[in-house]
Amino acid sequence: MATSNNSAVNDTVLLSHPAPGVALLTLNRPDRLNAWNGELSERYFTLMDECVANDEVRVLVVTGAGKGFCAGADMDALQSIGQSSSGGSNAGAESAAGGRLQSYTTTIPKPVIAAINGACAGIGMVQALMCDVRFAAAGAKFTTAFARRGLIAEYGMSWLLPRLVGTANALDVLLSGRVFLAEEAHQMGMVNGVVPGDQLLAHAVAYASDLAAYVSPTSMKVMKQQVYADTTQAITESEQRALVLMKESLTRADFKEGVASFMEKRPPQFAPVTR
Repeated sequence: MATSNNSAVNDTVLLSHPAPGVALLTLNRPDRLNAWNGELSERYFTLMDECVANDEVRVLVVTGAGKGFCAGADMDALQSIGQSSSGGSNAGAESAAGGRLQSYTTTIPKPVIAAINGACAGIGMVQALMCDVRFAAAGAKFTTAFARRGLIAEYGMSWLLPRLVGTANALDVLLSGRVFLAEEAHQMGMVNGVVPGDQLLAHAVAYASDLAAYVSPTSMKVMKQQVYADTTQAITESEQRALVLMKESLTRADFKEGVASFMEKRPPQFAPVTR
């Protein structure tokens, strides 16, 4: 596994390449269960941008170092915000988020797979939900936590969560702020699968490797855009847009290569996604 060079200042998130076409982003504050702060956020999205610009990277995997995925916002940062914020100011919230919209993950043209290895709370849960596919370690703990800190459904969670688990389940976990396990998250539809902890990362990387090796990057880009955009459109509008996109896809080299590789029983050779 090749790892990028990180200085002491920039080791809050690590970048490695565990398989061809796959980049692994590891939240790296294990002594704080990878609690989110401005420095980690800035590093996370900087590395994400690097992966988007790298034609060798076709799929991203996100996980946490140590026992947790991300236990939410760093409590020191929250305490500082609570002491300094004035009514009507959102500067504190922006600082905690690192100045970025957390939905940025949903807008990049490459799939992002979450390997949720442990505690996943608050803004950490936001990050997991912003990923496109989620696998969780058996017994991993989840909580929104916001209501128990006097906060609200932050950073787009009120948009994403009901679409994944339904209104009743979303309101349950948001209003109660209760802790629930990966198995219940899977039952609700919040995660795509539950895997033994010692197999989680290998499972996520294998899934990502399959996408990188056999799926058209352009197809993944367009389908990701369709899924997120179509949640706010009528089905007829979605279908009409799909007809336009389908005509475009039929003219691409990826379509010819996809058919040829199937007929010739060989792995496809798709071009990198167009930025």
